[in-house]
Amino acid sequence: MHLERALGADLSHCRVDRVWHLACPASPAQYQKNPIATAKINVLGTLNMLGLAKQHGARFLLASTSEVYGDPLKSPQREDYLGNVSCTGPRACYDEGKRLAETLSFDYMRVHGLAVRVARIFNTYGPRMALDDGRVVTTFIHQALAAQPLTVFGDGTQTRSFCYVDDLVSGLMVLMESTLCQLVNLGNDAEMSIAQLAERIVARLRPGLQVQQLPLPQDDPRQRRPDLRRAERDLGWSSQISLADGLERTLAALATETRQPLASITP
Repeated sequence: MHLERALGADLSHCRVDRVWHLACPASPAQYQKNPIATAKINVLGTLNMLGLAKQHGARFLLASTSEVYGDPLKSPQREDYLGNVSCTGPRACYDEGKRLAETLSFDYMRVHGLAVRVARIFNTYGPRMALDDGRVVTTFIHQALAAQPLTVFGDGTQTRSFCYVDDLVSGLMVLMESTLCQLVNLGNDAEMSIAQLAERIVARLRPGLQVQQLPLPQDDPRQRRPDLRRAERDLGWSSQISLADGLERTLAALATETRQPLASITP
């Protein structure tokens, strides 16, 4: 009933066989704007979606996150790693919120027999990301295009693994249609430092552009790399698009959106 009021629609006569729960801002800049609302999305929103799936006997997929691993003490991060997460810090609304969303999902599977799929998504990028998204690939590209210094938090040695959106979407679709009722990492396991990413984008768009170092935010993870063996073994899925190719596709899409040829956004 809460969901139907929110949508302004009666879903009782609709046939629902798949419920995809991807609702939640995913970058610290966005989810920290209203941490209480973020926590509510992850808890109450997940309960609403699970209730809808239960009502219709539908299969349910939760878009969880690599942030459930926190600032990991093990790398690469495997699905059975319990993580190193602060439950009181500024990222907890998202990190702990997603952990509880996972808990609720598997409780519905155990108690109600719901067909549950849970993807732990690692850093993803691609075309049509919002300019104020706050995630590092988007931020670096738009800073470079505006000839502004690239802002790197800390010394830039912290690592991330970047997955192009097309790969992630294919992984989510394969997972939804699979029989895998376990946590599964989805992402690209090519690990690189933030400083290396900045160097690559500067070299591509604005050679010689300066990099500005800012204080490292509280609880910012030092390392992020998925162990993808479960996805490869049980889903037959792996990422196919390299960072170099993915960045070119992202820039080409941006050039189309702004009607600005790529040649004109380089020096």
